[in-house]
Amino acid sequence: MVYRFDPMDEASARAIFQWRYGPPYEVYNLDSADLEDELQLFLDPAHAYHRITDEGGNLVAYCCFGAEAQVPGGDYGQEALDVGMGVRPDLTGQGRGLGFVGAVLDFAAGMFAPAMYRVTVAQFNQRALRVWEKAGFRPVQTFARSGDGMSFVILARPVQHRREE
Repeated sequence: MVYRFDPMDEASARAIFQWRYGPPYEVYNLDSADLEDELQLFLDPAHAYHRITDEGGNLVAYCCFGAEAQVPGGDYGQEALDVGMGVRPDLTGQGRGLGFVGAVLDFAAGMFAPAMYRVTVAQFNQRALRVWEKAGFRPVQTFARSGDGMSFVILARPVQHRREE
């Protein structure tokens, strides 16, 4: 599958705010009470949000890079590119995760040229943790989020440069 990455636009951000995940993943549902403020975060180029579309132009996922992908309470002192992503709810749990992760990392490599990738995942989300570990990420820290104490895992992986054929 070939995915296209574009800077987030308002229509895509508004569509993402309508996505609803079922239990136990409802923690990923975006709070529409602060829609206009949150919308500005998604649209601000400094936060590096991108919409991801499939070959048919359908919005299938989104990603962000940098501080927006961090969770309060974690130790982000080591230099790495933080990666955050969300997949449209009806596309989750179908074995597509590794394809999305690979596409996001390839895009990030071209855009940022990092030496190290880092991702923060809710500890209960074993599905996501398995995907990131299959992509070569290893846990480096577990912590409780500031504010509500929810447990998260930080995983990291050095960038693997592809050999020219």
